[in-house]
Amino acid sequence: MTSKFTELAIDCADPSGLARFWCAVLGYEVLDDGEDAEEGVVTIGSPQVPEGRSRPGPVPPTLTFARVPEGKTIKNRLHLDLNPTDTDQEAEVRRVLDLGARPADVGQTGEESWVTLADPEGNEFCILASRHP
Repeated sequence: MTSKFTELAIDCADPSGLARFWCAVLGYEVLDDGEDAEEGVVTIGSPQVPEGRSRPGPVPPTLTFARVPEGKTIKNRLHLDLNPTDTDQEAEVRRVLDLGARPADVGQTGEESWVTLADPEGNEFCILASRHP
């Protein structure tokens, strides 16, 4: 018996704002912001119908943004790696920067094949150059 990775929960100050950013980056849509939005929880996911219990295979993970009172203080211990699907790494980095990301320094040497960025709340993520699913 195994489990499937289906959701990543992200603590933040502005769930709706961060959800908008990540929807634009990933081509996701808001799945749930109804009653939970008042409590500070917004869930986004792929508009494609995911495979599930009755259909084996990959499930596009959702991202759930939950409002917390404390801010981010240190480098993430877990981060997203993104693979450009219809453009090259350089163009994707420019697009994501235009959406509100910013460069992040987590100790890179300059020899990496990935580019490290941070979302509007400072959560680091990488845009990869050559690894594709």
